Amino acid sequence: MTTTTAADTSAVRQPRPAAGTGAPTAAVRAIGLRKTYGHGDNAVHALDGVDVDFHAGRFTAVMGPSGSGKSTLMHVTAGLDTATSGQVLLGDTDLTTLKDKALTALRRDRIGFVFQQFNLLPTLTALENITLPLALAGRHADREWLDRIVDVVGLESRLAHRPAELSGGQQQRVAVARALVSRPEVVYADEPTGNLDSRSGAEVLSFLRRSVEDMGQTIVMVTHDAVAASYADRVVFLADGQLVGDIVAPTSQRVLDYMLGLDR
Repeated sequence: MTTTTAADTSAVRQPRPAAGTGAPTAAVRAIGLRKTYGHGDNAVHALDGVDVDFHAGRFTAVMGPSGSGKSTLMHVTAGLDTATSGQVLLGDTDLTTLKDKALTALRRDRIGFVFQQFNLLPTLTALENITLPLALAGRHADREWLDRIVDVVGLESRLAHRPAELSGGQQQRVAVARALVSRPEVVYADEPTGNLDSRSGAEVLSFLRRSVEDMGQTIVMVTHDAVAASYADRVVFLADGQLVGDIVAPTSQRVLDYMLGLDR
């Protein structure tokens, strides 16, 4: 894997202005969120009273040192793990009150996921992989919406290809399209460029960016990469399970400087 550096994109990407001045709506809200593993002297507080909003129609990156709680925050707010205490609101729905069956339905119908591993089925074409979540739910794709997604991720000429016939960047674009096809309220991306070279990673990040700007999608991305974070509208930082700050309209240099301060 080639690690992307600030120099890779500084010549072609300029900082974006901050999003509109009106108060944004929270697509996801964490209130007093705690997640503790173990008990007594062996207890580990992965999240220690986190209050954070992920704004609708915006791209938020979550960063922090190793062990800061960023992946745990994603897992708990996405309904992949349960909170020890506190609340997670997706719109008006409190995830912390839902039983397993209701959580499964919520993840299927209202949340999209993009992971570092592409998780594509090798026997299916790109199009079949994209529409698989709908097929499993017994639903048909909205053709207009599907065509729009395919256009955003630039896969028009690759839909009949199987994963082995696609590059890593193309496979991750298929995974992005799959996450968008059900019109989720929020898409969570966990280190989505971690297995990609810098060029392919920049392509995938650009498509995530376009999904926000062209389709009004809400994106929450966990990353360790300052350049990846610079594609977001806002970066929130965690340390020792607590929210310690954020940056609006980030640049890679500002993110690097902030991370260096956390490591001191």
